[in-house]
Amino acid sequence: MIRDLSPQSLFMGFLTAFVGFASSFAVVLHGLTGAGATSLQAASGLMALSLAMGVCAIVLSLWTRLPVSIAWSTPGAALLASSGMIDGGFAAAVGGFVVCAGLIVVAGLWRPLGRAVAAIPPPLANAMLAGVLVNLCLAPVKAIGFDPMLGLPIVIAWAAGGAINRLLAVPAALLAFILVLAFGVEIPAGSLARLAETLGPPVAFVMPSFTLAGVVNVAMPLFIVTMASQNIPGIAVLKVHGYEPDPGPLFAATGVFSLLAAPFGGHAVNLAAITAAMCAGEDSHPDPRRRYWSAVVAGGVYIVFGLFAGTVTAFVRLAPPILIEAVAGLALVGAFAASAFAAFRDQDQREAAAITFLVTASGIAFAGISGAFWGLLAGGLLTFLRHVTRRNA
Repeated sequence: MIRDLSPQSLFMGFLTAFVGFASSFAVVLHGLTGAGATSLQAASGLMALSLAMGVCAIVLSLWTRLPVSIAWSTPGAALLASSGMIDGGFAAAVGGFVVCAGLIVVAGLWRPLGRAVAAIPPPLANAMLAGVLVNLCLAPVKAIGFDPMLGLPIVIAWAAGGAINRLLAVPAALLAFILVLAFGVEIPAGSLARLAETLGPPVAFVMPSFTLAGVVNVAMPLFIVTMASQNIPGIAVLKVHGYEPDPGPLFAATGVFSLLAAPFGGHAVNLAAITAAMCAGEDSHPDPRRRYWSAVVAGGVYIVFGLFAGTVTAFVRLAPPILIEAVAGLALVGAFAASAFAAFRDQDQREAAAITFLVTASGIAFAGISGAFWGLLAGGLLTFLRHVTRRNA
């Protein structure tokens, strides 16, 4: 097994972990904070997710000898940010995380549930995801309106980095964010000195509170977007590169590690898609049988990043919130474009997808239930009515 490790896989593993962490940790922090987490709880959630991603990737890759790359649910974090704090606060949200993790385990072990998730019309699932992402993707524009001297450098760096290489876009924006924070934002006295106090792992246990709001507003939408936009595409990426994994055990494993991370503030981990392509591609190693080491190395690097989650969180919180949202929004532009395209590509379901998108994007909650749930329900009802009408005709 050690003989399969190569410098090429080692480099790709480091690059995968850096891209996976740097491109979306701001989304995770913003989502957990939006769900009501304190600074310590958000840092603990980031740490728990990083550790769960790392250990899960190492275990699955060594067990299957496949490049199984693991990521946190970035769309799920965006969902938390758009839904806001629910009744019961962050404890109720954590209860939703636990229920979601349980559903992922069941979907992996009990095939009917997995088939039911796969049966959700892809245009509606993508429309719901696009509706969740759209408001956060507007944040870069709002940041420029807030202060062009702070917002423009981040957007320009993102565009310039993406013009060179798509994978460089978000790291370039993150570098610009750091420079803007260092030279353009007035940092309170003593803040940098206090960063040294955050070097230890930030651990905050949150006792889950199981409420109806947590199940309907957090668990169900989080489960759907995690399965439909992360786990299922993750399997597809592996198949495109010539691997034939059994999806059930992989889904169940991500659910188990999500369950372990939930009481410490982590919302969900899942099979990766973008970083999975990095680990499973030829750049990882010419021999497909040796590429699994890229995912193993990436898992180890994720664990290291997780141990410094407290410092990362404390540093990010020195910036105005709109700048954090701008970086998060730029990280999600690609996901929004892909989901919007997939949602409206099918002409027969375009109107149902539009209803799903509009209701979700409105952000309006009815009866204490978030727009994401109602959007999917509204689109589903319209699809059902169209189907019945055509069948009777």
